[in-house]
Amino acid sequence: MAAEITGIYRYPVKGFSPEAMLSVDLLPGAPIPFDRAYAIENGPSGFDPAAPSYLPKIRFLMLMRNERIARLKTTFDPLTTLWRIEEDSAVAVEGRLNDAGGRAVIEAWIARHFEAELRGAPKILSGDGHSFSDVARKVLHVVNLASIRDLERQTSQTIDPLRFRANVYIDGLAPWDEFGWIGKSVVSGDVGFKAVKRTVRCAATNVDPIAGERDLDIPKDLMRLYGHADCGIYLEVTSGGRLSIGDRLDVRQIALDLG
Repeated sequence: MAAEITGIYRYPVKGFSPEAMLSVDLLPGAPIPFDRAYAIENGPSGFDPAAPSYLPKIRFLMLMRNERIARLKTTFDPLTTLWRIEEDSAVAVEGRLNDAGGRAVIEAWIARHFEAELRGAPKILSGDGHSFSDVARKVLHVVNLASIRDLERQTSQTIDPLRFRANVYIDGLAPWDEFGWIGKSVVSGDVGFKAVKRTVRCAATNVDPIAGERDLDIPKDLMRLYGHADCGIYLEVTSGGRLSIGDRLDVRQIALDLG
């Protein structure tokens, strides 16, 4: 089984805008650089920057509960860590995330903008090499566009693939063939992966990524139509290299130890 990479994305701040990439350099055991490198704490979370570890997404601002986030458009500069938030096509606030003053300006704006949804003072969090992913492992999230098209056909609805907030979108497989990759080795040129698990979808996929409104029920539709709430898989990098739009992902029939 082989597929073509049609999209590569990172999400510098958990829950906020995706950033399209033409290529990315990957390291073994690491996610896409700056993917979910920051998160906005929604009340005290217990996160320790000196010893960063996985925490459930409910501890942070996120689309599953804070759908208005999708109406904000954000940009991030990895060289300066300048993060800019735009609302209604105008710059609302910006600041450098590696600077206490820059974070404070953004946190004050978030406190005003999301006052009714916050359980405490918002705080921008980060930890060296940490990714605020929905899973504890450092992985890439991959979604098969043919599976989304099959869901569109079954529901008679148009579904923006960005609802699924994948790192990598692929095409060229049959619908749901990606589930057969679990437990196997996946390669793209010199880059190697192991496919470790399927992606269980949550209510974040119900949010229109442009309008910031809940207009679908993706997990319910998946369960009703297919008997599961999964769409997408997680890949863990085993050998590093560059991944680019147009590259192919090929699966090998080698069983792996997924422990």
